[in-house]
Amino acid sequence: MENFNFDLISVFIGLIIGALLFMIKGFFTARGYKKELAEYKGHLATQMKITQEGTKNITEETEKLRKENENLRITVKTLGQKPGRNELRLLNIYDAALRKMMIKAPGFAQGWELSLQEAEREYEDNEIGLKTVVKRVFGPSITHKSDDSDITAKD
Repeated sequence: MENFNFDLISVFIGLIIGALLFMIKGFFTARGYKKELAEYKGHLATQMKITQEGTKNITEETEKLRKENENLRITVKTLGQKPGRNELRLLNIYDAALRKMMIKAPGFAQGWELSLQEAEREYEDNEIGLKTVVKRVFGPSITHKSDDSDITAKD
């Protein structure tokens, strides 16, 4: 019977040692998980701060652009109300309509369109070219005479 008691006590001591080892291992495992969880919480908090700042910046920029857009819309509306703007708008509309009509209509429209394009080129040349310098120095009469002599020479 002594062996039986000794065996029973050995089993009991083995179970207690096994339970203690299991608890110690569980403690260290839980501690590792808590550290990892704290690390994840820190990462999440950092990510949320970054996202919050980004969203705040985007919201502020959107509001700023919205105000700027409204100011520009009001400025455009105001500039459209200045004297002469309606006439200029109407002139541009008529010009576009006239060009479309001339392209579609045969005959006179093609000659008119060619003459118009030539006049536009001459006007641009006068604004940026040598003719402008000559006109400033000698006056408009010399440039017109040279244009007339060019026409006479071509005929």
